[in-house]
Amino acid sequence: MSELYNSICISSVKNTALELMGLQKSKNSENANPFLTALAEKKLGAEKCDRAILYNPDAVALWLYQKYTDKFIDAALRSDLALPMLSVMPSVTPVCFASMYTGVMPDVHGIKRYEKPVLTTETIFDCFIKEGKKCAIVSTSRDSISMIFLEREMDYYIYDTHEEVNEKAMELIDKDEYDLMVIYNGNYDGTMHKNGPEADVSLQALYDNLEFYCRMVDTINNKWKKHNVLYGFMPDHGCHEIDGDCGGHGLDMEEDMNVIHFYGIKKAE
Repeated sequence: MSELYNSICISSVKNTALELMGLQKSKNSENANPFLTALAEKKLGAEKCDRAILYNPDAVALWLYQKYTDKFIDAALRSDLALPMLSVMPSVTPVCFASMYTGVMPDVHGIKRYEKPVLTTETIFDCFIKEGKKCAIVSTSRDSISMIFLEREMDYYIYDTHEEVNEKAMELIDKDEYDLMVIYNGNYDGTMHKNGPEADVSLQALYDNLEFYCRMVDTINNKWKKHNVLYGFMPDHGCHEIDGDCGGHGLDMEEDMNVIHFYGIKKAE
């Protein structure tokens, strides 16, 4: 592995969320992220989170954060941590989100290329449901998050556009009915594939994702005053420019494998 690859894998997300929520961790999954467990101890002491809201904007590479850092200021200020994270190979959406939310590598969960079967491996959703927790996915139709985690006793809110997804997410935060919410936006990924990672339309999609994250965090702070909340900005993989001024990903290279995550913990008032 390249010395320039980040060291903490996105597969740590599952057990991190379970540990911070005080739920039973999965023995065969990646260990919890030590930065987040230390943050939780500092902010919450012996308390646990009782809500988790995990936002998944697609294809936000670490190099975008490094090059356009000033555009990330508001998101960073609403977070406790900005962490360089490592994706999995092949660095394509269904493989990456499967690893993020099962806590295991592709050879274990079984999605090893760009395909979207329903996972039979234990996911974060199964762990929450087993503990009597309510879960919801808010996503766009036919995208990986809306397909590979189907057939669970949970709620699915699937829409045609990311704008509809975001508005529904705001509505659900206001209603405060779910212990775990996962929200997906694929607008940056879609525009960068067609126009390139740094085209104006692509960067605007990225900025829209950052703006939504800020709005999401502000809403959590305003509406969920009685909850200890884990929240995150958690892309799956990065991206790079390919021939024809288009964008791509899926390779074993820093641009595709290194991503930026933001995390925060809000303590109940």
